[in-house]
Amino acid sequence: MSSVAGKRGGIRGNERVAGWLFVAPVVLVLGVFMLVPILMALWVSFTDWNGQGSPFRSGVPLAGLDNYTGLFSEDGLARQNFMTSLRNNAYYVLAVVPLQTVLALGLALVVNKRKAFFRTAFYFPSVTSSVAVSVVFLFMFANTGAVNQILSFLGINGPQWFSDPRGVLHLALDGVGLLDSTAPPAALTGHGVLGLTWWDWTSGPSVAMCAIIALVVWTTSGTFMLMFLAALQNLPVQLDEAGLIDGASRWQRLRHITLPQLRPTLFLVLTLGLIGTWQVFDQIYVMSQGDPAKTTLTPAYLSYRTAFRDFDYGSGAAISFVLFLIIVVFTLLQRRALREK
Repeated sequence: MSSVAGKRGGIRGNERVAGWLFVAPVVLVLGVFMLVPILMALWVSFTDWNGQGSPFRSGVPLAGLDNYTGLFSEDGLARQNFMTSLRNNAYYVLAVVPLQTVLALGLALVVNKRKAFFRTAFYFPSVTSSVAVSVVFLFMFANTGAVNQILSFLGINGPQWFSDPRGVLHLALDGVGLLDSTAPPAALTGHGVLGLTWWDWTSGPSVAMCAIIALVVWTTSGTFMLMFLAALQNLPVQLDEAGLIDGASRWQRLRHITLPQLRPTLFLVLTLGLIGTWQVFDQIYVMSQGDPAKTTLTPAYLSYRTAFRDFDYGSGAAISFVLFLIIVVFTLLQRRALREK
């Protein structure tokens, strides 16, 4: 018995060594190209490195927590830009995540029992280069682009998509005569929160940001549609048939039978959507670069601009780590909200 146990133990030991040998290349690659750069960027966020030479040499001045405190507690351009980017990204997240989730679920319900052609057609925008699609949308929403041409044909004066810095909430109130967007109330233009006035916080996304939101919803819904579609095709049909026999309507079966079973997929879609929307960069870089008047500025693009254009790599790295913490916190809150009761 002892020899058999020894052989079994030896077999398990050999399997353990073989397992580590198999995963060693992946662990090495992830460590060199992911973990080490993250630790290096964390160190840079505590320095005033300007990008010249090595950030680990003795002559690089240390900033301590100044790069982080400057984003929240010190009056200045750094805090104003960062808070503006958070405001813009918050409106972006509040618009994109619900829209792309609802649209993806709706498309999945539509194509669940349809031919593969419709699935391919709805998924096609997701596999197209985001840069190429951004350029196409940029031409479409230009002052003389196709969108404004269609609006003018309908007798509507199209907006200046990428030159009007006013938020759509202000424009809507101005349109119904409740508020003059060019002359804000004095009560809203005084001291606000974290370097921005209440007028700035309540502006809503700009017209340019709305164009970017439309682009992102159109290009990302196809991917999430496939996730919902895979989940729908794995649901037991007996439950839906039982609801049909009991006289439940289509909406009742969707709400009380289908959606509860899609909770894990819904959590995955919302989590991926939340992470992706807080990390938006390429569409901003191609279409607006933060303009007009910083109304499309996002934390990811601000981090890039601060580091690689202003050569303030410490502040740029600090912005990226603050953004990382924001994503982690919202993901945990979302997980708590969608957990099983």
